[in-house]
Amino acid sequence: MPLLGLLPRRAWAALLSQLLRPPCASCTGPVRCQSQVAEAVLTSQLKAHQEKPNFIIKTPKGTRDLSPQHMVVREKILDLVISCFKRHGAKGMDTPAFELKETLTEKYGEDSGLMYDLKDQGGELLSLRYDLTVPFARYLAMNKVKKMKRYHVGKVWRRESPAIVQGRYREFCQCDFDIAGQFDPMIPDAECLKIMCEILSGLQLGDFLIKMAWKDVRHEMVAKKGLAPEVADRIGDYVQCHGGVSLVEQMFQDPRLSQNKQALEGLGDLKLLFEYLTLFGIADKISFDLSLARGLDYYTGVIYEAVLLQTPIQAGEDPLNVGSVAAGGRYDGLVGMFHPKGHKVPCVGLSIGVERIFYIVEQRMKNKGEKVRTTETQVFVATPQKNFLQERLKLIAELWDSGIKAEMLYKNNPKLLTQLHYCESTGIPLVVIIGEQELKEGVIKIRSVASREEVAIKRENLVAEIQKRLSES
Repeated sequence: MPLLGLLPRRAWAALLSQLLRPPCASCTGPVRCQSQVAEAVLTSQLKAHQEKPNFIIKTPKGTRDLSPQHMVVREKILDLVISCFKRHGAKGMDTPAFELKETLTEKYGEDSGLMYDLKDQGGELLSLRYDLTVPFARYLAMNKVKKMKRYHVGKVWRRESPAIVQGRYREFCQCDFDIAGQFDPMIPDAECLKIMCEILSGLQLGDFLIKMAWKDVRHEMVAKKGLAPEVADRIGDYVQCHGGVSLVEQMFQDPRLSQNKQALEGLGDLKLLFEYLTLFGIADKISFDLSLARGLDYYTGVIYEAVLLQTPIQAGEDPLNVGSVAAGGRYDGLVGMFHPKGHKVPCVGLSIGVERIFYIVEQRMKNKGEKVRTTETQVFVATPQKNFLQERLKLIAELWDSGIKAEMLYKNNPKLLTQLHYCESTGIPLVVIIGEQELKEGVIKIRSVASREEVAIKRENLVAEIQKRLSES
């Protein structure tokens, strides 16, 4: 029987004992029915699986579970990031977790080898998405969209050696903001840099600096403006000094540059960008950097990367070395790679390195011993007496229906002290108490967990009183 050949040797004894048992009621001879054989095979396979001695319960390398405490931190950070994107007029969108392999190949240069390829499914070769930018470009080309301001928060996958101690994973979350379309020079670029500054300032991670890669600025001047390489290198001499607005002004006054038409055009774009950055109040956060280099092949213009500046280590803190926490740039040619006629849609965008930010925030909270509330429960419904489950259920339903976040213990007759201890340990601010006396008088007691003060109010005024207290806290 072919089915029996699938069994390991250690399962044979169990299978034979199953087959030698008396036949079922529908069998009339010594041959077992198909249902008995199938049942015996499945039972033996299950036992063989349960007997594996070396099975280790763990998450795959480069991934992790997120506890309720982790999720509280993560959601607060994501809320801040997304609210900033929305404040700048971005629309939310999503794309599949996997794409056709040919969609992703040749877009990432040397990093293409880090994609996770999936097995052939229904005649399609697929890969998990490596970032959120290439799928966005595919979406624009496929739907013939010429202008769009969007944000996207989602998981991506990269088959690289994980360094979890630095917040690097094989599966991680990205938060992207992109502006697609033909617009006047440097306005969208300046807004992307402004968004990056707003988010990093809002997260209160400490001082940061956004570096712009001189290599890409030089390429743009030479390739697009026709600037002679030796003139571009002259500008590079200035860039080695680092700087922003003052550096651009200094280059304008150099006679070898100011008398060159192409150099003036290139410097004009830089000056325009820094004028906008000055109006946005962030010019002092931007600096050129000769050493900056991004690995992705689709960037076509200026790229930038935000790094946290080293701050003095507080007592008991470990030094945090997480690299860049945000990056972005211009990729004007990517959409054209997907368009059948090669029509280009200029794009510029940024990505917030939220996994590294999560790591920094979690480490700081750990060092400070900060506790995290894992629920947002506002009110706990309690009783000091037995046989009050029905009254508690009616009361908590009234709170839920009024939009109040409420909890109760899933016991018929819980002890009052147990209920109050639960509120203190989980940080629930208010307790409403109902018992025989309260029911007889038509009132409900409201207890402040922090001060332990109690006050009785009329039952019909309960919701209004709770809402008032919550609004004042």
